[in-house]
Amino acid sequence: MSATVAATVAIGAVQREKVRQRSFKLPISLGIVAALIVLLALPAGRHGTSTFRLADRTSSLALPDIEVPTWITVLACAIVLVVLAAYTAVRVSAYKSVGLWVPIVFAFVAVFAFLTWSAADGLVPVTGLLFGAVSLAVPLIFGALGGVIGERAGVVNVAIEAQFLLAAFSSALVASMTGNVVLGLVAAMVGGALVAAVLALFAIRYVVDQVIVGVVLNVLITGLTSFLHGAVMKQNETLFNSPPRFPRLPIPVLHEIPVLGPVLFNQTLIVYLAYVIVPVVAWALYRSKWGLRLRAVGEHPQAADTVGIKVNPTRFWNLLLAGSIAGIGGAYFTLGSVGAFDKEMTDGLGFIALAAVIFGGWDPIKATLAALLFGFSMNLETLLSNLGSPIPGEFMKMLPYVVTVLAVVGFAGKVRAPAADGKPYIKG
Repeated sequence: MSATVAATVAIGAVQREKVRQRSFKLPISLGIVAALIVLLALPAGRHGTSTFRLADRTSSLALPDIEVPTWITVLACAIVLVVLAAYTAVRVSAYKSVGLWVPIVFAFVAVFAFLTWSAADGLVPVTGLLFGAVSLAVPLIFGALGGVIGERAGVVNVAIEAQFLLAAFSSALVASMTGNVVLGLVAAMVGGALVAAVLALFAIRYVVDQVIVGVVLNVLITGLTSFLHGAVMKQNETLFNSPPRFPRLPIPVLHEIPVLGPVLFNQTLIVYLAYVIVPVVAWALYRSKWGLRLRAVGEHPQAADTVGIKVNPTRFWNLLLAGSIAGIGGAYFTLGSVGAFDKEMTDGLGFIALAAVIFGGWDPIKATLAALLFGFSMNLETLLSNLGSPIPGEFMKMLPYVVTVLAVVGFAGKVRAPAADGKPYIKG
């Protein structure tokens, strides 16, 4: 039996262990959100007109603003949400699966209702909102992809935050000294891989608890980069902390598409890399020999070892790959967004990327969608502040983290990590 066929058998054996189960986490979560929107429509109803601006100053096509009556629109959305929540409860009660379209449509309607309520007699710049969401989601996408690859190989990657930080520092330093953004991007990938190598050494070679190693690396890299920032970069910021940034590269014709054109096709090279890497990883994970072996060592390492797949080397090299991809996300902080390194500039986004991995069910596409959701929630905080929303400012600062918790605990439904995730493999 070939290693490829045997790996397929090993994964199939784990999948056959699943039993028919149902989880009411999703319908309960949808029901709670639907109830909150009902409250916004009735006791806390706001009257007036909410305006959504679709046009962008860079677009050659002028689109009219969309004006909707605030109260009646929120009420209609609340009814739709209640129906979707009830539909989900019925499906789960009958042990039937709930399509991915349900939470996607539910989230879209809920966000639209909330924006309509917040923008009573105000203006929502739709293109700017989406552009900001994509920009904030880019590092989360690369971090989530790194997390998916590492955990599919059987290693819990809690050190995404450390990979972001060292990659951001390395990219700023190298790009500043060379004046070359491409070399800065390569340095970021090396920095992310170095953190992953340390994680792999202790977690795989010395069988140290993977979560503990990840937490220690986060603390270590935070302290190290903060020290080097003060001891090196601040001494000569012109030489060590003034990196060039990737310019925006509008794609001809496509960037003229209304709304989505400026958001998706007037971006930097790092964003375009995400468009390529996400589908490539998704395809390779399920349709290539590499992906099959990766899933085999993460699901049933004993069976994979039996047919000749080297479990620990496979885990080690794939963890380095995961760190390199996460490093691209770290480079975005300095070469695509801020334009300089600052201590603790990642601000815990590595942990939100890890939440996107779980919310996405350890799947590249779903994890990317989760990262986009979290990026949208972070940008929404800024928009609500500008709109003068009646929601207290302290709550709006909590919004991205509240969305993260709700997504992982509730909207994720019944998810299963790779069977050997977090479990060291000792041959024999």
